[in-house]
Amino acid sequence: MAPMTTAERRGYQQICGNDGAMMVIACDQRGGMRTLLSADPAEQAKIGNDVLGHTKADITSHLASRASCVLVDPICAVPQLVDDGVIDRSTALLIGLDASGWDTSPEGYRLSKLVEGIGARQVRSLGGTGGKIMVYLRSDIPQANTHNIDILKQVIADFAQEDLLLVVEFLTYQVEGESKAEYQAKIPELIQGGTKICLDLGSKVLKLPYPGSAESCAAVTRLSGNVPWAVLSAGVDHETFLTQVETAMANGASGVIAGRSLWKDCISLDRAVTRQRLETIAVPRLRELQAIIARHRAPAAKVA
Repeated sequence: MAPMTTAERRGYQQICGNDGAMMVIACDQRGGMRTLLSADPAEQAKIGNDVLGHTKADITSHLASRASCVLVDPICAVPQLVDDGVIDRSTALLIGLDASGWDTSPEGYRLSKLVEGIGARQVRSLGGTGGKIMVYLRSDIPQANTHNIDILKQVIADFAQEDLLLVVEFLTYQVEGESKAEYQAKIPELIQGGTKICLDLGSKVLKLPYPGSAESCAAVTRLSGNVPWAVLSAGVDHETFLTQVETAMANGASGVIAGRSLWKDCISLDRAVTRQRLETIAVPRLRELQAIIARHRAPAAKVA
């Protein structure tokens, strides 16, 4: 595992709080955000990128301003967040490169997609502190991963060439013919296996699904060595996520990259409602997460 360069380390320091732990607010969703704004598919289709951009601006202004970093997409959110003075000067900015949704192979495997025309240089020109890439991985099915590993190789090389921080995320998924119980039983193995794939490709900061247990969190930490990893919320309810964060932080995680668990029941097509709910619901939730992180204090040395 190659250590961070000076520039990458500086970017990592900026996405972390004063305690050296990541506390990133994720709002890079597009399709998922539309489904939260309206339950009616016809109404969802009418929600334009401008509306999503306003929602992300409100999340940034009211919630991410209390955190160390915000993660947004390059379609709806930037450069407006910077040019309109929405993002606080002390809040770092990660920009996602993955396109919304996925394609499907003839075998039924998920094929990840990139936002067209966005790479490390464009992330820098949009004011980003760094980038984030997400792909789908099934570490137990090598043939499922060829396309997505190629994407990871491409993006990791691009950011290394530009000497810009990159956060690598993967998600797992249930395959055809696999029961929900069978899939859930494999989650610790799949998270550990996917972590190893990302590390072997040169990832220097990881954003991971909850590994499933304290033992699996500790195994991920052993695998990652000096590579810091943050646990993502995956849209679970807030109380569940608090328990997951407590376990992850106690077993070596270096912070949190959280989105829907904080704000999924706060956003509305009425911006006044969104702003009020962010202040009264989402901010207190963020404070609870920050209290857990403060108790564990991710090791500052884990930035190599």
